[in-house]
Amino acid sequence: MANNSSKSTLFHPLADRLRPTCLEDIAGQTHILGPGKPLYNSLLERRIHSMVLWGPPGSGKTTLARLFALQVDAHFESLSAVLSGVKDIRLAVQHARARREETGQATLLFVDEVHRFNKSQQDAFLPHIEEGTLTFIGATTENPSFELNNALLSRVRVYVLKPLQIKDLLAIADRALMYLKHELEATIAISDAQLQILAEFSDGDARRMLNLIELAVDLAEVRAEQCHVTDAVIAALTQDGVRRFDKGGEYFYDLISALHKSVRGSQPDAALYWFCRMLDGGADPRYISRRLIRMASEDIGNADPRALQLAMDAAAAFERLGSPEGELALAQAVLYLASAPKSNAAYLAFKRAQALVRQSGTLEVPLHLRNAPTHLMKDMDYGKGYRYAHDEPDAYAAGQHYLPDTLEQVRLYEPVPRGLEIKIKEKLDHLRMRDQKARKRNDQNV
Repeated sequence: MANNSSKSTLFHPLADRLRPTCLEDIAGQTHILGPGKPLYNSLLERRIHSMVLWGPPGSGKTTLARLFALQVDAHFESLSAVLSGVKDIRLAVQHARARREETGQATLLFVDEVHRFNKSQQDAFLPHIEEGTLTFIGATTENPSFELNNALLSRVRVYVLKPLQIKDLLAIADRALMYLKHELEATIAISDAQLQILAEFSDGDARRMLNLIELAVDLAEVRAEQCHVTDAVIAALTQDGVRRFDKGGEYFYDLISALHKSVRGSQPDAALYWFCRMLDGGADPRYISRRLIRMASEDIGNADPRALQLAMDAAAAFERLGSPEGELALAQAVLYLASAPKSNAAYLAFKRAQALVRQSGTLEVPLHLRNAPTHLMKDMDYGKGYRYAHDEPDAYAAGQHYLPDTLEQVRLYEPVPRGLEIKIKEKLDHLRMRDQKARKRNDQNV
């Protein structure tokens, strides 16, 4: 049997050696490469257009670009936005133009991490895409809407690649094991359960799956022409799980959006799941605690005022305990907020009040609400007619208004029929009825 370690040093990584060379070998991405899909049809007809492939690591962006070049017999040229600049772009364009004039061969220019190019670097591609000097394929893990300029986006089509499913990763594993069996001239003993663990650990990333298989085989015990992969090897390779996460990118905001909407939708199980996903990915618990405080006011409000206090207490508990002990207090707050009655009445009232202030300008404070600390101000009727609420029945001055005169009938806060706001609504309705009766009496007396 060939020596494992010597084999590993003589070849490119398994992920590169096993890169598909035909459409049939592509795992997953059937939403864009399935029969009848536009991209699938264009490849069958040997037509290709400029595009951006947007997807997570290991979803097949580079593989697809290379396959496209093979399908249309184009020269494949690659740039990395991490290492390249405008000079490299110009050189690639010169080569593409010369190649077309001398041999008639088209050029497919693949730009990895294209989102790392600045605006001027992205603009350098525009005339050459427009003229057809080259076919441009950019690869990015970031949302093109935010990272690529509109001029470039208008000249390409964006295709979204999805993380591979477990069944796709297992299919890749089968191909890899067959390849390694032939390469090593040995049987590889690895169980379905072990492959399932590797697939789950790979988290939708084909490159990670192939790297894990290669490492597992390299670390396997050799027994009578057989590479035997032990459970200990699998455990060692998967001891530190890493889920997809980006501290500040689109995926980060997708997760916090899912957490917020699960709380708003009164789904404590889902809310707790997204909370743990964020912690697992390395999100700052302090950021999550601030968002929980916001949720308590925005989505629960006065339906359960305890929610805001609990969120504040959880944040304080985390500050005192730190990680991981303090994370339990945040989890408690997540569950309480998701289970609490919901009301956005305070949030809507605040927004209406802000809009009213902007629209109505600088309205005068009614004289009876003004303070009168001097004789002159008293002589000018500051405070005249003000009724001290505590001297009135039930500590309520029925009929007295507190808004500017032109806004007297405005109503901003509308409690919902849930939680404590049921009682608040009943109280406000009762007070408003007393106001109407008092004002009616005043009108009759006048």
